[in-house]
Amino acid sequence: MNDTARNLLQATIKKIEGAYAPSTIRAYKSNFENFIRFCDENNTNALPASSEIVASYIKKLSGHLKSSSIKIAVASIAALHNLNSLKDPAQAPDVKIEMRRMYRALGRYAKQAYGINRDLLDKMIEVTDDSLRGLRDKAILLLAYDSLCRRSELVSLEFEDLIINSNDESLKLKLRKSKTDPHGIGKNLYLSNEAQHALKEWIVKSKISSAKIFRAISSCGNITNNLDASQINRIYKRLAKLAGVDDNLRKNISSHSTRVGAAQDLMSTGTSLPIIMTRGRWSKTDTVMRYIEGVDL
Repeated sequence: MNDTARNLLQATIKKIEGAYAPSTIRAYKSNFENFIRFCDENNTNALPASSEIVASYIKKLSGHLKSSSIKIAVASIAALHNLNSLKDPAQAPDVKIEMRRMYRALGRYAKQAYGINRDLLDKMIEVTDDSLRGLRDKAILLLAYDSLCRRSELVSLEFEDLIINSNDESLKLKLRKSKTDPHGIGKNLYLSNEAQHALKEWIVKSKISSAKIFRAISSCGNITNNLDASQINRIYKRLAKLAGVDDNLRKNISSHSTRVGAAQDLMSTGTSLPIIMTRGRWSKTDTVMRYIEGVDL
C-alpha cells in the first residue's frame, strides 16, 4: 500500500546526503521504514500520515521501547514530513497528548554512560602495549579524554589536520567538523604532552602520512584506510576488561565514556561550566549538567 511512501523515503534520503550527519540519515531511514510497516499493517498512509496513526504508533512502541527511542522515532516521522513540505502530524494535539502519556509511563531518564575518569583512564592505558594496536588504543584514549571528542569526531581526524611546531616538535590538532559545527568552521583541540607523545608514537609506528589518523587493524596486523565509529565502543570495553573493571560497570562503558569522565574531572577540579562547555563543544547546558551530576565538589 505504501509503495509511494517507500519511494519518497529513498528520494528524500538521497536528497539530504551530505547535508545531515550519516547517523542522522540512518536514523531517519530505519525509523521511517518501521513506521511504514506499521501503516501497512493498519492499511493506512505513511506519507502523509494522519495524527491518529502516529498516536497509535506511539502507543504500540510504548510497550517495548524506551522513551528516548520513541522520541527519535517520532522525530524521524516529523522530519520526513517537513523535508517534503507536508503537514507534520507530530504537532497535532492527539500526538502530543500520547507523547505526554508515554513519558509519564516510561519516564524521561536516559541511561548515562559510565565515565572514564583519570583514575580509570590510567588503568586502561597500563594494559596497552607497544604493539601497533596498543599504541593506537593508547593514543585514542588520551586524545579522546583530553579533547572530549565524540566517536564520530575521533574517526574523522586526518593527518593533514596536524600542525607540528618546528621549534619544540609539539603537536596541535584541528577538528574540522563536529556535531555542533556542521559547517566546518573548525576548532583547535587541547592535547596534553602525554597525548601528543602517544599520538606521535602511533603515527611513527603506523607510518601514516595522509588521510585518517586512526585506522582499523586486521587480525593479520594490516592497517586499513579508516576506523568505523562503532569500533571506539569495542576498544573501550576491551581495555576496561583487561584493566579488571567489574562486569556490571563495564557494560555501561561506551564511546561517550571519555567525554563523561573528562567533564566530571574538569568539574571536580573547579573548572567553570562555560569552559567545560567550550572544551566539549556543547551547545546545551542541560546536556553537560546530566554528565556532571553527582560529582563531589
